[in-house]
Amino acid sequence: MTVPASPSPSVVPAPYSNAAHVDPEEAFVAAISSCHMLTFLYLASRQGFQVDSYDDEAIGTMAENERSVSWVNMVTLHPKIAYSGERLPTALDEERLHREAHEQCFIANSIKTEVTVSGSSHQAPDS
Repeated sequence: MTVPASPSPSVVPAPYSNAAHVDPEEAFVAAISSCHMLTFLYLASRQGFQVDSYDDEAIGTMAENERSVSWVNMVTLHPKIAYSGERLPTALDEERLHREAHEQCFIANSIKTEVTVSGSSHQAPDS
């Protein structure tokens, strides 16, 4: 699989960058978000919850480390999840699922970046 990649145009000006391509930092944030989502979906299904949709607007922030080198120091996930079925999770169930997903996510276990879940909202099915 090939993903068209480019440095961020905010760091490397055109013509040496391409805004239409994903930059490595965006790919990193997307990998964290995807891993968390896939682990969450697996855990939710094992516990009898039917997830109809899961959308995330993950945001990564950058900072300088002790050597003045920029790095992605934090990623905040903003999942919006819709459920249906006979068994719906409580807010505590969902919080536990996010915690377990983070603990079991291969990517999260491979990085030093802080990952948080903010504003997780579960939506009732349309009536």
